[in-house]
Amino acid sequence: MSDVDWQLLTDAATDAMRRAYAPYSGFPVGAAGLADDGRIVVGCNVENAAYGVGLCAECGLVSSLHAGGGGRLVAVVCVDGAGNVLMPCGRCRQLLWENGGATCQLATVGGVKQMRDVLPDAFGADDLGRR
Repeated sequence: MSDVDWQLLTDAATDAMRRAYAPYSGFPVGAAGLADDGRIVVGCNVENAAYGVGLCAECGLVSSLHAGGGGRLVAVVCVDGAGNVLMPCGRCRQLLWENGGATCQLATVGGVKQMRDVLPDAFGADDLGRR
């Protein structure tokens, strides 16, 4: 999708990152996504003293997508505390796949890639019917 304003998404992710709650790791993360209706949705990581219940920025982004009316993600960017593009963890790649699908674009350190290239052979809703 050539009409994605990656700078606008990166700026939104950087702004969200500044609101992250990362007192334990000191590693704030922000994420921004373009929804198929043109909305920009954002999320930031939220840590917890019980480390395993912390939330990644992409979790917040997906929650924002649904809380704001749903739809599908078209493009996503995640940034670290310095505003540099950051690759989502495996769990978050699965979240992005579920909410954007194979053609959702993701900014990576190696350039923009589709989710099918970032998470090959992904597990999705279609697999649930193949029992």
